[in-house]
Amino acid sequence: MWQAVNTSEHVRYAGQSRRRLVMVAEAELADYLDEIRREVCSRCVERPPGGPPCAPLGKECGIEMHLPELIDAIHEVRSDSIVPYVLNNRHKICEHCTLLHSSVCPCPMDYLAVLLVQAVESVDRRQEEAVALTN
Repeated sequence: MWQAVNTSEHVRYAGQSRRRLVMVAEAELADYLDEIRREVCSRCVERPPGGPPCAPLGKECGIEMHLPELIDAIHEVRSDSIVPYVLNNRHKICEHCTLLHSSVCPCPMDYLAVLLVQAVESVDRRQEEAVALTN
């Protein structure tokens, strides 16, 4: 069972796994967004010229629309397979998305899932290393 623990910056969840669930703070969100734009969006075939960000250019993107929820959904899974990540994303995010069953569904979040998980885990590792250096 996950338990919320308040900190001065944001709420963290402590649980059985070493991985953490995070309601992402603005500063951390920027780290994740930078990594995702560099490693994921750069490979998106739906990215409009000049994107990202894509929404201001007329392209609705599930990654941009649901970034905090996406990060939390990825943190909830630990697997060597992408399938549990995709299934959890679909349950936690897609089922509630306003674009579900529209002409833009599935969005890039689906076919770029491997890169998304790698990007989030890369930021997580850097954050863990930074914490370890300060201890």
